[in-house]
Amino acid sequence: MTTQAHDLAAEMLDLPAEERARLLELLIASFEPKSDAQKAWMDLAQQRRADVQIGKVAMVHGASALARVRARLA
Repeated sequence: MTTQAHDLAAEMLDLPAEERARLLELLIASFEPKSDAQKAWMDLAQQRRADVQIGKVAMVHGASALARVRARLA
């Protein structure tokens, strides 16, 4: 990584989580072609994030979620 990229990364890591998430979305989108499917997935992800932020749904730890799925499949 160049010094400029390293400095930029350090600056980005100091940002609040929501701003880092938005930057990550932009970076990922820059690698993918624009498509209806990509827009649909982004819309869904943004709606889920909004649902968490307003308290409509609660986040579940990954290990707990997997345990629930495994229990249902057993």
